[in-house]
Amino acid sequence: MNREIELKLSVSPRVANHVLHLPWLRALSAGPPKRHALRTVYFDTRKFKLHDRGVLLRVRRTGRQYLQSIKAEGSGEYGPLERGEWEYELPGAAPDLKLAKGTALAPFATKKLKRKLKPLFETIVERTTFPIHADGADLEIAVDRGEIRARGIRRREAISEIEIEVKDGDPFELPRIADRLARSLAVAYGPRSKGERGFALTCKKPDAPVESAEILLNPRTTAGDGFQVIGFSCLHHALANERAVRRGDAEGVHQMRVGLRRLRAAISVFKEILQGPETEAVKRELKWLTEQLGPARDLDVLIAGQVRPLHDAPAVAADADVLERDLEAQRKMGIRRAREAVDSDRFRAIGLQVALWLTCGAWSYRETPSVKKCREMAIDEFAAGVLAKRRKQVLRKMRKIEQLDPHARHKLRIAVKKLRYACEFFETVFGGGRRDTRRKRFCKTLKGLQGHLGTLNDIEVHKQFARAIARSGDGISRAREALVMGFITGQEAKQTASCVASVKEAAAKLDKLPTYWKMGTNPD
Repeated sequence: MNREIELKLSVSPRVANHVLHLPWLRALSAGPPKRHALRTVYFDTRKFKLHDRGVLLRVRRTGRQYLQSIKAEGSGEYGPLERGEWEYELPGAAPDLKLAKGTALAPFATKKLKRKLKPLFETIVERTTFPIHADGADLEIAVDRGEIRARGIRRREAISEIEIEVKDGDPFELPRIADRLARSLAVAYGPRSKGERGFALTCKKPDAPVESAEILLNPRTTAGDGFQVIGFSCLHHALANERAVRRGDAEGVHQMRVGLRRLRAAISVFKEILQGPETEAVKRELKWLTEQLGPARDLDVLIAGQVRPLHDAPAVAADADVLERDLEAQRKMGIRRAREAVDSDRFRAIGLQVALWLTCGAWSYRETPSVKKCREMAIDEFAAGVLAKRRKQVLRKMRKIEQLDPHARHKLRIAVKKLRYACEFFETVFGGGRRDTRRKRFCKTLKGLQGHLGTLNDIEVHKQFARAIARSGDGISRAREALVMGFITGQEAKQTASCVASVKEAAAKLDKLPTYWKMGTNPD
């Protein structure tokens, strides 16, 4: 197996033409540029059996040569930038499953798979490769221009990207070269591979919202490497929704926001190893982007959950229609604000800034003894400590729920959400047998607790919104809107006591549940 360590950058076709002409890049030249015409066919079943299991099978033709590649998403020594890759020459264009032995494809290489295997899409690419040597590392810059073609549905999508791959030597030179490229040209971090884009195109959903993917962690990996895997998963979740946001898809806005929140939660969970000015800068940028997406999602929830149902309430139906039209106009402005944020240079810079920070930020090599010890701790030990500490903090605050003001309740809701995200991050660390049952019960209780606290938070947000409408000026429309918001907040006020009771009940249940992550025990 070869280890493929690469970083992908997206770039406009116009900018792509200038990459190999950069003076500083040519000064690092280790040979002349080479051009290749590549035609690559991707194979899978109609139900994407291999893709859904993180395995990719393709056959590439270069000139008269056919090369079969099997790739597996991995979290090896260099984290998510590293993938397992197995390559074999073929006599023709058809894949050979006999070559799957010892690869990630081996568990699925059955006669049944062979019968169902089909060519789903292909990429036609003109690739220009440029070898460079930088501080003891040999790398290759590849500029790809071409298109993806989905078989049978006549759909195409342009390809314009740069790949930086480490061939030999220090892998930390890869992000350094990427950073220099970003300071020279308008490039962005490109998390979606040609394969991922091809599968989305085949499904006729290239702009569809993307949900989070499962995070796979080896229990004996280090906390530092574990953070990289988790961080990249969250970053990819957020950035994969870029096209959906540009299309004005409300669910795309929601999914990007969730991805950003999960990434911010991961930074909080691993804060012991991440402290420093670089991390603070990343946190500021992520907070800014999250805020650009917030208004659209909040208005979606208010319209769908509270205003629209009032059309069936005779007392306020006509006034609710006035409020909904106003809120819908504000929602559209929120969607536009989200779209403008994603179209900005700042957004492009954030994606690459976070990717490079995850790859080789100062946190990853800081030699402070306490930080280094924590970073090199096994992820199962680290996770157990984090989960136990955060559970204890949440339960302590829950005991005072009736005395907490709205702001304190909001902070408690965030703490519960971070604990729930942490459980999801470390799901595969504590898997197996009764542990899974205990974990699912724990997470279900947390989800319910988060829901009750979310309702309390919504009640307070709607109160503030009602006050804002009341203060916004005179006019018949405003008066009618204030009337409806007053009706909504009046109805919601009746729920407060029952929500607080539900929070106390869920907290008591959480307190009694066994801690599935507890070290030194064997739930089986």
